[in-house]
Amino acid sequence: MKTIEFIGSFPEYRICPKDNKPEFAFIGRSNVGKSSLINMLTERKSLARVSKTPGKTQHLNFYLIDKEWYLVDLPGYGYAQTSKKLRRAFEIMIHQYLERRLTLQCTFVLIDIRIPPQAIDIDFINWLGANGIPFSIVFTKADKNNEKTNLENIEIFKAEMLKTWEALPAFFITSSETRQGKDELTDYIQGIKQQFIDYHS
Repeated sequence: MKTIEFIGSFPEYRICPKDNKPEFAFIGRSNVGKSSLINMLTERKSLARVSKTPGKTQHLNFYLIDKEWYLVDLPGYGYAQTSKKLRRAFEIMIHQYLERRLTLQCTFVLIDIRIPPQAIDIDFINWLGANGIPFSIVFTKADKNNEKTNLENIEIFKAEMLKTWEALPAFFITSSETRQGKDELTDYIQGIKQQFIDYHS
């Protein structure tokens, strides 16, 4: 990622960029480490705002990468310390973006590798599947456990998904501290992006 430009923070999908560039969205429960992961992937220390207080991202934040594709930072879900009205507004904004953006190529759902499967994550993943929205799973904070524990926790998560899924999406193990998973994730994005460009050229 040689050049990165913040394009804007948009309150609804209709006013997002319309230049037909492929988009890759990042979303997860509040405090899952999304901003840290984005900063690690882009090699920018403060591209996405990192805070100990969850719920800081409240719009659809677009970053133009190498003038070819968009990294889209979505608000986190499941943050209880906001009003029901505001949580509902976030949900509508996120769902409309994910359902209606034709240039969206993949949604990366971030999961804290340290904790058991959470109903809110599984429900969101199932909603993506029911609506035919392409996604992958990104496990975060891998440096907080040893490798054996991480692999065990991933298997538990996969088993939970297989209760309702016949096949599983791509999975990535990452750490913003050690940069684990950076190359795998960026290569995956580049591959999909190039397919999009080739198809539309």
